[in-house]
Amino acid sequence: MSSNNVVVKIAQPYAVALLELANTKQAIQQINQDIQLIQDILLQSDTLKIFLANPLKTTESKKQVIIATFADQISDNTLSFLMILVDRKRIAMLDVIASKYLELAYQMESLTIANISTSLALNSDQKSLLTDKIKVMTNAKEVKLMISVDPELIGGFTIQIGSKVIDTSIRGQLRQMASHLDVATT
Repeated sequence: MSSNNVVVKIAQPYAVALLELANTKQAIQQINQDIQLIQDILLQSDTLKIFLANPLKTTESKKQVIIATFADQISDNTLSFLMILVDRKRIAMLDVIASKYLELAYQMESLTIANISTSLALNSDQKSLLTDKIKVMTNAKEVKLMISVDPELIGGFTIQIGSKVIDTSIRGQLRQMASHLDVATT
């Protein structure tokens, strides 16, 4: 079992607990916003991520940094949840727990998350067409696109929905051709 699978298995109960903490639709929406904000901040600050993952930092110092960073931006429930993660020494997994939580929350709302990697930024028409296609493919009521730009794809895009990956990128096509050539020459 890979270490990533272990981390996801550890993150799952915490994500479920946070989802259960939100007992009304309004509370779920608030925690969703909080978690998205936390993810955005973690994406922008490698320093914060490294600090929270550092086992040599005390729980008290981690709590102080979390309060200073998030207290005026997130709800009390979410802040309390972060304190529990610090106490249980799981704060280093915050980004995985946050992703798992959002995945579960969106599943509950019949919302499908599609992770899109493109070589160039998509315009609104392209996003709309992609959303419509994914709705048809997955029979989902709603689709949320999580778009990232990856110039290494050369051209095209990849779509990941759960464990299913659709690779229309030039890089993917080149890899596929290379693997066929390797098989043909052996």
